[in-house]
This record gives sequence, structure tokens and C-alpha cells, in this order.
Amino acid sequence: MSHVLRRDSALPGGGVLTVVAFAVAGERLALGADRVDRVLPMAAVSPLPGAPPVALGALNVGGLVTPVLDVRRRLGCEPREYGPSAHLLVARTTRRVVALAVDEVLGLRELTADDVRPPAAVLPRLAHVEGVAALADGLLVICDLDSFLSLDEERLLATALEAVEP
Repeated sequence: MSHVLRRDSALPGGGVLTVVAFAVAGERLALGADRVDRVLPMAAVSPLPGAPPVALGALNVGGLVTPVLDVRRRLGCEPREYGPSAHLLVARTTRRVVALAVDEVLGLRELTADDVRPPAAVLPRLAHVEGVAALADGLLVICDLDSFLSLDEERLLATALEAVEP
């Protein structure tokens, strides 16, 4: 079963940012809800020869060959076998639709401009991060999906996808 999510995340001018919170390796992360199309239960992923190591493979999502990216690998965490309790966040970068393998989806959160700090204010040189929200129950790291892959990884992924797309 998939869940279609609201697309009203915005923050300019002190508004509210709606994010989809998720957990990976005990860390709480988030993506803007405007980037997330749906949440799916983990599914069998087909190999994607030539893809960068951060890609677990690919799967068919609504007739589209969609690369599955491993957030654990990107964060440098210990790899794990994703079982039926894991989820896929189907999200849009500025270049393509991807599915992110995550341990658990925690749901929607609304953040105010006061909640979110630039990553450099919390920890300099945080990669792949748009902001950090210090909440009463701990930190929530907001991911920058467009910087998730390097230019070389993007090139490898595009080539691998071209080889399997009709």
C-alpha cells in the first residue's frame, strides 16, 4: 500500500515547512513533503549494472524504471539487508525520480522558520543537508536530495538507466 503525501511544504518568509520524517540507522532525517510522491513498502530491487555503489538497484514504480538509493551507504553507516519492515520514499530530484531505502517512515512534521537552522550553524561541512531542526525530542536533519549524488554518480546512474529503459 502506498501513501500519497501533501505537497504544501514551503518556508519562505517565516512560513511552515512540511517534511516527511524518516529514520535511517537510528538517525532522524527528513525531506520536504513537496519532494516526496509516495511511501511504499520495501520491494524486491533488481540489479542495475554500472550504477554507482550508492544505488541498490532499480524497480518499476508506475511504469517508470526508478533507481533505489541507499541512504545508509550515503551516510557511511553499516549496510543492512532491507526486509519487509523497511520502506521506500519515492521522491523527485531536479533530475529524476528516485526511491530512497529507509528503515522507517516517521510521518509528516510541520516546522517553522524558527525551528530550522542552516547546516553550517550546527556542524560545518555537513554534506547533503539543507537544514537542521532542533526539536524538543531531538534533532531532525533535512536532506538536500539534489546533492545526494555526485556529478560522477549522476553520470553513472544515467548511463545505467539508459541501458535498461526501452
